[in-house]
Amino acid sequence: QVQLVESGGGLVQAGGSLRLSCAASGRTFSSYAMGWFRRAPGKEREFVNAVSARGSSTYYLPSVKGRFTISRDNSKNTVYLQMNSLKPEDTAVYYCAASRFWSRDDRQYDYWGQGTQVTVSS
Repeated sequence: QVQLVESGGGLVQAGGSLRLSCAASGRTFSSYAMGWFRRAPGKEREFVNAVSARGSSTYYLPSVKGRFTISRDNSKNTVYLQMNSLKPEDTAVYYCAASRFWSRDDRQYDYWGQGTQVTVSS
């Protein structure tokens, strides 16, 4: 069992930056791939990025590549999402999730956080 708690969301102007954190409980964090997803108002949840269990491989949604960076610190049971050059279309609730499989498919993720709101004003 893994419990996930996101933090770091907030309101930021376009062009600004935010760093999201996702703290995981449990001693098996390092065996899980971790992903970030988001749900914008009126839209379906979409994949943002993911990192493999050891942090050696990553996936990115094309629209965030070059602006967002996912990383993890297995010694702290934490995964991060550094978001730079934010745009109004990045406004959404951001969720972290854990999976036994390194994947872009949310159906592969077994554990989810409660989400943190990111709002980017123009």
